[in-house]
Amino acid sequence: MSRPAAPEALAEPTERAGRGWTASLSLANGAIWVGWYGPLQILLALQAAELAPPGTAKESVLAWVTGAGAAVSMVANPLFGALSDRTASRFGRRAPWILAGVLGGAGALVLLAGAGTVPAMALGWCLVQLTLNAAFAAITAAVPDRVPQRQRGAVGGWLGAAQILGVVAGTGLATVAGGVVAGYLACAGFVALGALPYVLLHRDPALPAARRPALTWRALLAGFWISPRRHPDLGWAWLTRFLINLGNALALLYLLYYLRDVLHRPDPDGGVLVLTAVNAVTLLGTVVVGGLWSDRVGRRQPFVLGAGVIMTVATGLLAGWQTWPGALCAAALLGVGFGVFTSVDFALMTEVLPAAAHRGKDMGLINIANALPQVAAPALAAPIVQHLGGYRVLYCVAAAVGLLGALLVRRIRNVA
Repeated sequence: MSRPAAPEALAEPTERAGRGWTASLSLANGAIWVGWYGPLQILLALQAAELAPPGTAKESVLAWVTGAGAAVSMVANPLFGALSDRTASRFGRRAPWILAGVLGGAGALVLLAGAGTVPAMALGWCLVQLTLNAAFAAITAAVPDRVPQRQRGAVGGWLGAAQILGVVAGTGLATVAGGVVAGYLACAGFVALGALPYVLLHRDPALPAARRPALTWRALLAGFWISPRRHPDLGWAWLTRFLINLGNALALLYLLYYLRDVLHRPDPDGGVLVLTAVNAVTLLGTVVVGGLWSDRVGRRQPFVLGAGVIMTVATGLLAGWQTWPGALCAAALLGVGFGVFTSVDFALMTEVLPAAAHRGKDMGLINIANALPQVAAPALAAPIVQHLGGYRVLYCVAAAVGLLGALLVRRIRNVA
């Protein structure tokens, strides 16, 4: 089995990551996305419809629960990233948090399966976000720890492929398992097993105790602010990722309801699975190729910009062509754009990190640009759908937000 050499934990990696290491890290990443998107695509929506009190719209319940979970995610990701930076275990900085996070996430999904009220449902989802973000923060930090810059587009591509396969697998498990409870249990099992190959088969470089930063709340809190004036490239890269993810979150949040209430699909659950599969096929066709191509030409910005424009066109189709064929075309185009964006933007982000000693914390702050849209999207989408024009206006807003994010990538100066 090919493994990358284990560098000193704070060194800039120079040896290429092996296929076995990349595959096992990708599998662990995919397992986390199963734990997130089985609930987000199917289970939480069904549970919200079952548990919504009389007189309360299911959309509002879903928005409140997912928003609360995303708020927890925003705090958990940089917090656990910072803790992993300071971990001097003989098992390394990242592996202990990956293992603890996936086991905790599996347990939280089991608790969520038994939720009988909206507050219990919200608590369960917040625990899922807390624990799985601990693992996700460690996984994303492992890439700048172990992968040289010239290979990060490709590795980001494989992580992105695992991400979408995790979304498909989670959606599939939630759909075919046979009910809400069975769906949560199936996702929990996948989450627990998927990270084991990475934890058991690969050595994580240890941080010498003498190099461990001070573990104080004052030091932790002070480190969570990165001045965009001192690090403008990181600021613009973060804003680009946030806006493109916000546009995508607005497009996907009410997909089940869009199919049922606007397109009047007889089997909206199955429709979500079909659209997710179409999206996955086109995404898988571009995510690794886009990353490899970006590595080869040594440029990131043109790929991110082009991907954002393609996603804007796709979201516009949901607004202007509200038919099942239109939804299929939009899903395909979203896959093309998001595939390239996923791999290349990930590589771009690793190249604007300020310091090697804080990779976990800094990647956690960057990952807020993934989580914050899950808070902002429900707050924006619910009033738009209910009072400001419905789904057509929602998808127009989503397209405009994503396009703005794509254009802002041109403000980055030190990454081509």
